[in-house]
Amino acid sequence: MALPTELNQKFVEVHATDLPLHCPLPSQKLWNTHPRVFLPIESTGESRCPYCSTLYRLAGGPVTGGH
Repeated sequence: MALPTELNQKFVEVHATDLPLHCPLPSQKLWNTHPRVFLPIESTGESRCPYCSTLYRLAGGPVTGGH
């Protein structure tokens, strides 16, 4: 998983192994800038954090099917 360490990137690509998705991610340099919030990304393939506006995109797009 190669993630940017700054919250000012255009988007952060995440993978199915990163689910459930929350912001900020532990790998982000500014991990303690706001409370942790879980983001629904599975059905649409992308989600934006309501606190810092970071856009997350799920590699491969929305999750379909079961586990």
